[in-house]
Amino acid sequence: MATTFALTHEELVVRVVKLRDAKKIEQLVLGNRPWLKPWEATNPEGPNSFDFKAQIRGLLKQMKLQQGLPLIIEYRGQVVGQLNVSNIIYGSVGSCILGYWISPQVAGKSIMPKAVALVSDYLFNVAGLHRIEIAIRPENSASLRVVEKLGFRYEGLKERFIHINGDWRDHFIFALTFEEVPKGILERFISGRVPRISYPFKK
Repeated sequence: MATTFALTHEELVVRVVKLRDAKKIEQLVLGNRPWLKPWEATNPEGPNSFDFKAQIRGLLKQMKLQQGLPLIIEYRGQVVGQLNVSNIIYGSVGSCILGYWISPQVAGKSIMPKAVALVSDYLFNVAGLHRIEIAIRPENSASLRVVEKLGFRYEGLKERFIHINGDWRDHFIFALTFEEVPKGILERFISGRVPRISYPFKK
């Protein structure tokens, strides 16, 4: 897996995070606490750290070990969010977990679905992974809309799965495998050919 690259679509760029991005990430995260805090992973053994340079160093270390892929989302030349690929396993499993967040100033512009699609296509067609998983809290309607727009399958509920905003929270699990999107996720989304899925949690 390449350690430096950029994925682009029109005014959208998704690239590997750099240490110099720390200040901008800090501004976005600390400046949008009501929007982001309810969905942020927390440390059950102590307070959260807002040392963003240390966080980036840790993510880049995971990338060198081929266990993760930390990415920045840019729109019209401005950093607007992050997309992190973690728990990468090659070989007979060939899977990863994908997480993301975006600033409220640009939410609703289809930036995140396109970013997730771009990265998923890269993971399938370049990195050679077979399965992409996304875990979302049932209350996170904005993130749920992303997987619905892209046609990720619902696989079930994991109870008390991740420590979020101070407690262990349930998460819906969504996934796609390479065979389900042979022509690519982004192309399917842009062309309007995402299959309509009936999710059991929607009434």
